[in-house]
Amino acid sequence: MMATIELPEQLALELEGVVRATNQAKSFHLQKALELYLEEYADLQVALDRLEDSSDPVVSLEEMRQKLGL
Repeated sequence: MMATIELPEQLALELEGVVRATNQAKSFHLQKALELYLEEYADLQVALDRLEDSSDPVVSLEEMRQKLGL
């Protein structure tokens, strides 16, 4: 699937610099960046879901330190 996106000029210039430095295509870098973003977004959703789950106990920093022996 082909897609067209518009980037702010500064971001496009930075991408061009990375493309020149790595000899990889723009599409390669955009795909990798989007993959990382989507992974982070999924992790955020899991964390938010766990915060809203009353059956999932919240552990304080002090409790975690004690459990880890720190």
